[in-house]
Amino acid sequence: MSIIKIVLDTNIFINPASYKFFGETANSAFNNFLNLISIKKNISCYMPPSVYKEFLKFLGDDLNYKNTPFINKKPPSSYQLSLSAILFYEFIEQMRIRINKGLRIAEKYARKGSQGISEEQLIKSLREEYRIGTREGIIDSKEDFDLILLAKELEALLATSDEGLIIWAHKLGINCIDAYQLKEILEKTN
Repeated sequence: MSIIKIVLDTNIFINPASYKFFGETANSAFNNFLNLISIKKNISCYMPPSVYKEFLKFLGDDLNYKNTPFINKKPPSSYQLSLSAILFYEFIEQMRIRINKGLRIAEKYARKGSQGISEEQLIKSLREEYRIGTREGIIDSKEDFDLILLAKELEALLATSDEGLIIWAHKLGINCIDAYQLKEILEKTN
């Protein structure tokens, strides 16, 4: 019997479009997931400590700590993994494009001025458009990078709904699954 290794991203349990496969709230979804994996013998789940720490901030005191040992908190071997230089060239180019896109968005809002809308609404609109323009479709945190490195190191599935993670994981040959596929795997295995 081979072990299925799965690296878990926080968004599987905090994104309403994802957690609905395990529960009605983020907390119930994660606790239901923990109960499911606690009886599985051929599935090993992992979270880098940086992601687990981030995750605890979202769930707080409602987390079912007694079952968290079923999630291995393992940092990636950052100094031992090697990645292709082309990956860094592509990442740098993407960041340049996104920085320029962010600049164009800021210029648009500066020219626009308030035009009859409140300053608060203007800032809210600017932030949302800026976030979409500069952050969607890219890895934008050390936690994201830890997930990719750990999945690569373990030759594991990466459970995520983050489009940026999926794009960059695929560049490294990492298979990704969403929450629905994760639940299917859990239901079909011992």
